[in-house]
Amino acid sequence: MARLGRSFAFLWSSTGLSNLADGLLKVGAPLLAVTMTRSPTLVSLVGAAATLPWLLLALHAGAIADRADRRRIMVRANLIRAALLAAVTALAALGLLNLWLLLAAVLLAGVCEVFADLSAQSILPMAVSRDDLTRANGRVSTAQMIGNDFVGAPVSGLLVVALPAALFGGPAVLYAAAGLLLLGMRGAYRLPAPAARRPMRADIGEALRYLWGHRVLRSLAVTAGLLNLANAGFFAVFVLWAVGDGSRIGLEPGEYGLMTTAFAVGAIFGSLLAARAAALFGELGTLVGNWLISSLLLLVPVVVPSPWALYPTAVLWGLVGAAGNVLVISARQRLIPVELLGRVNSAYRLIGMGGMPLGAALGGVVAEFAGLTAALVGAVGVCLAAVGLVWRVLSDQFSGPLTSEPTLSDISGSH
Repeated sequence: MARLGRSFAFLWSSTGLSNLADGLLKVGAPLLAVTMTRSPTLVSLVGAAATLPWLLLALHAGAIADRADRRRIMVRANLIRAALLAAVTALAALGLLNLWLLLAAVLLAGVCEVFADLSAQSILPMAVSRDDLTRANGRVSTAQMIGNDFVGAPVSGLLVVALPAALFGGPAVLYAAAGLLLLGMRGAYRLPAPAARRPMRADIGEALRYLWGHRVLRSLAVTAGLLNLANAGFFAVFVLWAVGDGSRIGLEPGEYGLMTTAFAVGAIFGSLLAARAAALFGELGTLVGNWLISSLLLLVPVVVPSPWALYPTAVLWGLVGAAGNVLVISARQRLIPVELLGRVNSAYRLIGMGGMPLGAALGGVVAEFAGLTAALVGAVGVCLAAVGLVWRVLSDQFSGPLTSEPTLSDISGSH
């Protein structure tokens, strides 16, 4: 940590706390929804609400990150989330919380997440050297997994049963602390102002053209979008497959939290081993291999609906998923010019995550009318098709690092 510097230490600490809060909400909100309804459509709306802000606000949030101080954006987003969830805590303590208020809280927290996360990915190359990006991203990813899944998930499962109000009060305190920690970062985290300020739509248009003109980034974004759409549909209804008396696996809420803890154990190792695997097998080969394995592993709890199969599978989900995440984030940070990083990151994540609310809602509808098995297996099919697409388009890149720059023919839209 010393080599990465004091500013990174504060950023890393803030990331750990904010992701612990994310983990409490990510797992706790669907579990709380299951106590209110067993409708797949209504339960899936929780996942849709959490990700809908990426579809609506990602481009504008990225443009703002390239115009304003990125640290200040993160501080404000965390403090607003803290105030919002403190209000929801009071409603829950008074017995006034219902499914619709739960959806509203998840949606508004998701709005703040868009601004915080886009600024966080854009600020990292300003806090560490280019040569340390993969190492720093591995540390950040490890903190995210520990907070989200290793600690936050099992605790949220217990809180749903014992003290639902703390499901919101805990994250409120954690987000506030995360925002205050960022004030310890030294230096300026705002890009130099251009001589003439352009309209925001011009900045957004420039980012979209750059992304779509870059063959590697474009292919990764489209593949990530399809994978995230399918995974959102899968996990939006998987809680019904796994939790409750009428489920196929029959887990209690606390046991479902332990599944995500198993995921985090694998993710920690995946984050730390990503750079070594890329050096051995090539960056893109490792990434696509991880995506393929992750897609096939989704079938395991469907074919073998048992806790004894689910927990080791979750470890492998975490390992390959985290390694892939580190590689793709590091590649974006190297490939995108610093003056475009916020905007192009936002355009990438619009494509990569914008389909998640649709996927979550679609998973609920398919499960409602065709059954849970059809929804889960259909999601796996979409994942495998997406992996085949990126394999075909980028097969010439498999032997080395992801360093391709857009050519003039790519920029003009020809192939």
